[in-house]
Amino acid sequence: MKALVYAAPCEVVYRDEPDPRPGAGDVLIRVDAVGICGSDMHAYHGRDPRRVPPLVLGHELAGEILEGPGRGKLVTVNPIIACGHCDYCVQGRDNLCANRTMIGMQRPGGFAERVITAERAVIELPDGMDARTGALTEPAATALHAIDVAARTLARPLPECAVLVIGGGAIGLLAALLLRSYGVRRVWLAETNPLRRDAARRAVAVDAFDPHARGGPAENGVDLVLDAVGAAPTRQAALAAVKPGGVVVHVGLADWASEIDMRKLTLAEIALVGTYTYTTADLRAAARALHDGAFGDLAWVEERPLAEGARAFDDLHRGVSGAAKILLRP
Repeated sequence: MKALVYAAPCEVVYRDEPDPRPGAGDVLIRVDAVGICGSDMHAYHGRDPRRVPPLVLGHELAGEILEGPGRGKLVTVNPIIACGHCDYCVQGRDNLCANRTMIGMQRPGGFAERVITAERAVIELPDGMDARTGALTEPAATALHAIDVAARTLARPLPECAVLVIGGGAIGLLAALLLRSYGVRRVWLAETNPLRRDAARRAVAVDAFDPHARGGPAENGVDLVLDAVGAAPTRQAALAAVKPGGVVVHVGLADWASEIDMRKLTLAEIALVGTYTYTTADLRAAARALHDGAFGDLAWVEERPLAEGARAFDDLHRGVSGAAKILLRP
């Protein structure tokens, strides 16, 4: 089969790979659409020691089951393959499974014509959903999970809050769209790339601004900040923007460590919460929300052939694509 293989930092190669062979408890899926995630870009830049080349990346996918239970059904997958029996799995927090593995990390991923995953990781898509929409389930679930965590932490109901989203990639844009659908009226989106700012303004009614220029909320001006970037400057900006008693939800991991304003965090009683991916329940809820139109018409999503995947990675690397999400079609 053909696959796009991460061969070395800043190098992905479209080439022949062995056909995957499912084992007991597995399903074989024909990939119809697969998205390029920010974590795929981290690997591409050589910044993720968990993803070791040569490796087929890609974990945001939708496709048809070719072999295994549910044959012929259009599905997406939970790329995190949990053990099902540790304390976290029993609690329904399978994203924190102590024994988890992940496609596109320890297992070959979805930048290929076919992929194997565990039967228990399959998420059946709603009737009538297409693969293009289904492939957005994973990033949509990440946004949904982060907002749900925020809603449980805030002192006031979410629709009453002013919210700053940092980062106009897929997670940030999907979060802004979902916040709007939840009734949040005051939403700002910080994004340095002018192409993405323009795309965000077209996709959702938010104040998209350049954080390097003037604009956006005032210092101590928002109840909630969603940091979908996770770099040293965005962590500092998040702490500066949040009100006393507010909440900062940390989603992105561009930088693994950095200093933050611990004095404000303490004296202003800020809640700083980390969120990691989603649960299986979040994925199912996100698929339904996508199908019901909670994230809008998704016209901002760009599609390219898998064979042109190297160009897509390079365009994202150079910042010349305004698309918050590029889907590759095998």
